Amino acid sequence: MARSEVTDVLVAGAGPVGLTLAAELRRSGVSCRIVDRLPARLPYAKAVGIQPRTLELFDRMGLVREVLDAAVAMRGQLTYVNGAEQGRVELVLPPEVPYGFAALPQYETERVLEEFLGRFGTGIERSTELVAFAQDPAGVTSRLTTASGAEEEVRSRFLVGCDGAHSVVRKGLGLTFEGGAFPEEYMLADVEVGWGVPPGYGVRSMHRGEDGAIDDLLVCIPLPGTGRYRMSMLVPPELSAARPSEPSAGDGVAHGLEGGTAPALADIQKVLDRLAPEPVTASALRWSSVFRISHRLVDRYGEGRVFVAGDAAHIHPPTGAQGMNTGVQDACNLAWKLALAVGGAHPGLVASYDAERHPVGEEVVGRTVRHAAEGVQADPTDPETLMLREAQLLIGYRESPLVTPLPRPDGATLRPGDRAPDCGGLTGDIAAYPVRLFDLLRGRAHVLLVYGHHPAGDTPADLAAAARELSQGRVETCRILPADAPFTVAPGVSHHHDSRGEFARRYGVEEGAAFVVRPDGYLSACLRPPTVAELKEALGRVFGP
Repeated sequence: MARSEVTDVLVAGAGPVGLTLAAELRRSGVSCRIVDRLPARLPYAKAVGIQPRTLELFDRMGLVREVLDAAVAMRGQLTYVNGAEQGRVELVLPPEVPYGFAALPQYETERVLEEFLGRFGTGIERSTELVAFAQDPAGVTSRLTTASGAEEEVRSRFLVGCDGAHSVVRKGLGLTFEGGAFPEEYMLADVEVGWGVPPGYGVRSMHRGEDGAIDDLLVCIPLPGTGRYRMSMLVPPELSAARPSEPSAGDGVAHGLEGGTAPALADIQKVLDRLAPEPVTASALRWSSVFRISHRLVDRYGEGRVFVAGDAAHIHPPTGAQGMNTGVQDACNLAWKLALAVGGAHPGLVASYDAERHPVGEEVVGRTVRHAAEGVQADPTDPETLMLREAQLLIGYRESPLVTPLPRPDGATLRPGDRAPDCGGLTGDIAAYPVRLFDLLRGRAHVLLVYGHHPAGDTPADLAAAARELSQGRVETCRILPADAPFTVAPGVSHHHDSRGEFARRYGVEEGAAFVVRPDGYLSACLRPPTVAELKEALGRVFGP
């Protein structure tokens, strides 16, 4: 058995989740290897929706432009029941949200991420499979096999399983994966149609029988390309891939694409003839498959130095395109913690991954199962809240052990653990154009935002100096000045005017305040007034005392 050099993190699985994790680690200067058992990227448009929150994270990473160039806008959905239009859902978000909904085939998302990862000198080790591992207090020893059958032993400080529903890492940790399965089977197909549906709109067409139950279904999601859609529909009996309740993988999980007879273009056309909103002919079938859906969640997201993310931790119905996006956000949450842990950060830092992400996975699984059974319109929340939740903009960590809770309610709507909102109209003393807050955060790790000066707080210069010292230089400071404040410059601190007052409105401040923004775009502290003592407490939760 060949032995390899030690690496900081071994990532098993090179889908969107594993690639995001590896890219974030390498962007932070952490060494990692990423392996995948497949010889090449799969050409299937499985996960196709990219949520606004995920685009915000891609922006922070520095690759959102490539994603936007490849994607197509998702503008809404048209719903039909027994051939009659039931109205449309418009995917509209508040104007301060910088990105809308997008659709992009999974293999294109993987391409963009793989190319981005390559900028850091790291590539996917294809046809390489994790087969076993063992951890000890100092690290993890993993055994890999390659396409040639050769075995290799890898020593790493951490191991992360992004290896899907049949995860070797999850099984090796002995995590439970409780849940259930939907009895229905579905067909997936990537085809082109020439109909009059407005660009950017999905189609959900249903047939209700005399008993009111839905007995036929067609869902079409637009993809990049003229008239191109990823369609899903119920499987006719002759194409059923009905399997024993115990799949060949031996873990009781029936989820995703199945083998067997792939639907032909004629099979797709039969469904369109019954359910399409207008007469239409399908063409250019790129691929098709039969798939099944499970809904499952691990009991915990890791143990010791080994973690799971994405489908290895949670699987659920594709309703609302929550799966891949939730997994990408798992990766962004875990990556910065591993990067600091490698550098000797607070010993409880990586344990917060489960504390923060397990409740998110539980909520997403429950919500998508409910929506799959009753429809998104059955959600009792108001339409604006529903849209923000589907966009994954309401995810937060107010109960996290890493955030500094406010000692008492202060009337502020923005609290520690919330997503750091974007704003525009920030102007410097050199550039003649305003920028967004997200422009200032892009490519950075932890950032201390200091607004104005509070008479009861410490000076912005003292706060910036304390942040540098307490984090060993790993926290950058950006000072936001009220529009009419004199422009001052301090070494190592960027300065911008809140020329339109947007920062003050979005962050709910009238006098001096400070906010600590994490690498994944959430607030770990809201300091009103900002003092060095409170800043020390907040940063100590992450960087250690």
